[in-house]
Amino acid sequence: MAEKQTIELPVAAFRAMLLNFGPQHPATHGTLRIKMELDGEIITKATPYIGFLHSGFEKLGEHLDFNQYVTVADRMNYMSALNNDIAWHLAVEKLFAVEVPKRCQYIRVILAELSRISDHLVFLGTHALDLGAFTAFLWSFREREKLYDIFEMITGGRMTTSFTRAGGLWADMPKGFDDKVLEFCAQFPARLQEIEDLLTRNRIWIDRTKGIGVISGEEAVSYGLTGPCLRASGVVWDVRKAEPYSSYEDFDFEIPYGENGDVYDRYLVRLEEMRQSVRIAEQAVRNMPSGPVDVDQSKKIRLPPKQKVYTEMESLIHHFEFIMPGKGPKLPAGEVYVPTESPNGELGYYIVGDGKSKNAYRARTRPPSFVNYQAFSKMVEGRLVADAVAVLGSLNIIAAELDR
Repeated sequence: MAEKQTIELPVAAFRAMLLNFGPQHPATHGTLRIKMELDGEIITKATPYIGFLHSGFEKLGEHLDFNQYVTVADRMNYMSALNNDIAWHLAVEKLFAVEVPKRCQYIRVILAELSRISDHLVFLGTHALDLGAFTAFLWSFREREKLYDIFEMITGGRMTTSFTRAGGLWADMPKGFDDKVLEFCAQFPARLQEIEDLLTRNRIWIDRTKGIGVISGEEAVSYGLTGPCLRASGVVWDVRKAEPYSSYEDFDFEIPYGENGDVYDRYLVRLEEMRQSVRIAEQAVRNMPSGPVDVDQSKKIRLPPKQKVYTEMESLIHHFEFIMPGKGPKLPAGEVYVPTESPNGELGYYIVGDGKSKNAYRARTRPPSFVNYQAFSKMVEGRLVADAVAVLGSLNIIAAELDR
């Protein structure tokens, strides 16, 4: 009897399916592209591609003077433009070695914290929408519109405000502004609680966010994460506490942090941050110092008030000299870096002055979105494609800031 033969069939080599997530995709909230390699629905590799919105913001810093550049800083993270403006002019003021009056510092704090709430509301609404919760999106943007009314009242603009100046602000608080802020702070916590009641204990929300996109505290530090993404991993670090600026040391507030470093914790940290921002803004309004909002005119790093330009020869001359090519204050020779706590993490500006020009010799931005995005691949590999939407939303990447 013939011996039975075993026939071995060749095993087909595994070939991953390639999927382009973006650059046109509603969940990217901008132009991002992620090339995914899939085994079924499991992401085996995720390679981010950036640069679709590169606008040369840093190079523009070498061609615009230190007050003109505020219009560019506005447009990096346009969800919280005022935080960008304040950070830029804090760096300029450090280079000039001037400190703005207390009243100016308190107004900046109010605007920075309200802008933080506005940014987090965009995160909350769009993140919920990406995962299928439409009502939370509508309620979040309703509150954001109230904040835009407040910004318009003091700055004249709703989104890109260009309100700060080297040595101060474009203007002092208008009449009734403090009451408007306190009115918002009084009603907002209840509105935020309504949104939280929709999501925090919702079984679908928990399934889509808990245990997804986990990154440990040690890994978060090694990737350079900052802001809510770092604190959600249990690392209690906030520039407002660690390196206070603009009188943040005068305010009583807590730093929210998580334990698991997942999408759910990043959501919870931002919710509590909004409550702390309300707390800070209320303190700033109630304890508002009197006095000017600009440094003394003798510093000559800002334009004189318009009323004085119309009535005083010295101010008129200073006004023209300030804006004429080759005239006006020059950035001092030297280099500075100033970090601030923006809604998405550490936003810092590095400026080099050569002592010869009103323009920076070098202007460099430390954008939180760019650094936080590094960890995206680590968070999604081994997860489902649907989880990539949840993870990306939890990072709250702003593409204009990412690419600059």
